[in-house]
This record gives sequence, structure tokens and C-alpha cells, in this order.
Amino acid sequence: MLKFAKTAALVLTASFGINATATAGVEDSLANICTIVAADDKGELRKKMRSVESDYRLKLRDYYAGISCNGQSLIKTAITNNAVEVGTLLVKKMPSSDLSAPETDGKTLQAWINENGHQGHAVAQELQSRL
Repeated sequence: MLKFAKTAALVLTASFGINATATAGVEDSLANICTIVAADDKGELRKKMRSVESDYRLKLRDYYAGISCNGQSLIKTAITNNAVEVGTLLVKKMPSSDLSAPETDGKTLQAWINENGHQGHAVAQELQSRL
């Protein structure tokens, strides 16, 4: 019985260690995504998204809400930095249901765009066509 308890404790400890490592790995992999979005580097963003998907089996919708760039989401960051190519890619890759849902500030992307006068921005127009 004692041997079983030791083995179970070892397995639990190992599984917690692996889980913590995977979480830290995803955070490390996504560390510079805000810089990529602000720089409008579509190729680098595609590469980053592919590596996160292959390494951690996560799609954009899985980690989008957890990323904040100076208090803004990735799409808002793209709009404020006039990153048209990256913003358009993000809008195309996100499910339309997630695009119409309120973000962490309680506002939908469309409401934020209207409130800040970005209706004429190319990313805003792409968003409007997806909704």
C-alpha cells in the first residue's frame, strides 16, 4: 500500500511539473506577439501562430482573450497601430462568434471601433464584413 501511495505521489508531482512547464512554454512563445502585431509583420505572426498550434495544439481563439497589449486586445492594437495586414489576418482567423462577443473591457470590437472613430479603417471594414 505504501509503495502504491509513493508511486501515485510521484505521478501526480510529475504531471503537475509537465503542466506548469507547458503553460510557461506557451507564455514564452507568445511573449513578443504584441510587438509583431504593432509592427504589422504578417509573416512573423503566421509563423508564431503555426508554431503555437503545432507545439501546444492551441488555435488563435484559445489564447486571443488571454493576451493584452497595453490593455488592448490584439485586433485593437492592430487598429491603433494601423497594422492593416496583421489586423485583417486576425479578423479572418477568429470565429465570428468571438468577434461579436464582448472583450475584457466589456465592449464588443464593433462598439469600440464606433466609440473611437475607426469606422473607416480597413480592419474595421473587414470586421464588419465578417459579422
